[in-house]
Amino acid sequence: MMRIDGHVHVVGTGKNGSGCWYRPRGLTRVAAPILLRSMGLPASALREDFETLYVAALRSQIQDAGLDAAVILAQEVAHRDDGEALPEAGSFFVPNDYVLDLARRHPEFLAAVSIHPARRDALAELERCIAGGAVMLKCLPNVQNMDWNERRYRPFLERMAEAGLPLLAHTGSERTMPVLRPDLATPRVLTQALEIGVTCIAAHCGTGMIAVDPDYFDDFVEMTRRFPNLYGDNSALAGLSLRFRPSQLRRIREDEALGARIIYGSDLPVPPSGLVMAFFGMLGWEDYRESWRLESPMARDLMLKRALGFAPASETRLASLLRPDVLAVKRVTLSGGLVRS
Repeated sequence: MMRIDGHVHVVGTGKNGSGCWYRPRGLTRVAAPILLRSMGLPASALREDFETLYVAALRSQIQDAGLDAAVILAQEVAHRDDGEALPEAGSFFVPNDYVLDLARRHPEFLAAVSIHPARRDALAELERCIAGGAVMLKCLPNVQNMDWNERRYRPFLERMAEAGLPLLAHTGSERTMPVLRPDLATPRVLTQALEIGVTCIAAHCGTGMIAVDPDYFDDFVEMTRRFPNLYGDNSALAGLSLRFRPSQLRRIREDEALGARIIYGSDLPVPPSGLVMAFFGMLGWEDYRESWRLESPMARDLMLKRALGFAPASETRLASLLRPDVLAVKRVTLSGGLVRS
C-alpha cells in the first residue's frame, strides 16, 4: 500500500500566474516566517518565484520522509449562504486548477480540491475536478461558512459519494484564519454527508486548544461508533498548538477500533515540535531530542507520530479510501521502487 501524507498545504503568491494569493494577517502574519522556515525557505522567497521554490522544497521533504505521496490541498474562499464569494474573509487562496496541475506533473502529489457547495457552479466544478483527477475535497467549515448538514447540499454530497471522493473537513480549533461560524467546528457538521455515504475525514479529530477553544474529540469518538465511513487525521497533533491531551492519546492507543480510524497527516508547513507532548509525558525526552536531529520537518513529524504510538497502518490507510483509478496511475508513474505494496 502507498504511504501517504493526507494533509499538506500548498501556498502561492501568484507571481508566476498560478492564480494563488497570500494575504497574511493576524496570527497568519506573525506565523509566516515560521512557516517558511519549516519549508527550508528564507523570507525573501516570497519576493521570488515562490511557487517553484515551495514545490521543490515539498517534493524534497516527501522523499526525505520516505513517503510515496502527499495530498496537496486547494483553498476555497469563504462564501455567503447565497453563494456570493467573500475573498476579504480569507488569508490565502489556492485554486483547484493549481493543485490539479501539480498532481498531473508530479507523481508524488495527489490533488484535494476545494469547492463551496453554495457556489452557483458548484456541481459543474465538482464534475470538472473529478474528471481532472481530484482524490479528495478539502474544506474548513467554520472558516468558509460550509454547513454540510443543509439539505440543499444533498445533490452535491450524493455526487461525491457516487464518485468515491472523500471529504476532508477541518474540525476543532482554528487560530490562523478568520472564523465566520464557530458553531461549525464540531465533527457533527459532517452528519448528513456521512448518512449519504461520503467517506469523511475529520482533520485534527475535533481537538481544541487547551483552555482556549472548545474541544470536540468526544463528538468525534462517538461518531466513529455510529458511522463506519468516518475517519480522523492526526495532522497538527505534534505541534505547539496545545491541541492534544494525554487522555485522548491514551484512548487512541488503547482502543483498537478507534486507532483503526486514524490517518496520517502532517499539516505542513505547520512545523512539528513534540515539546508539548514531551512536557506532558506523552513522548519521551530522548525521542524529542532525536526528532530534532532530522532536518526535514515532514520526516520529523512522521517520527514524532510513530513515537506517540500511532500505528504504522495510519500511514497507509488513506490509500484504501482514495479513488483507485487515480492511485493506479500514480503507482505506474512512481518508479524506482518508491511504491510499497
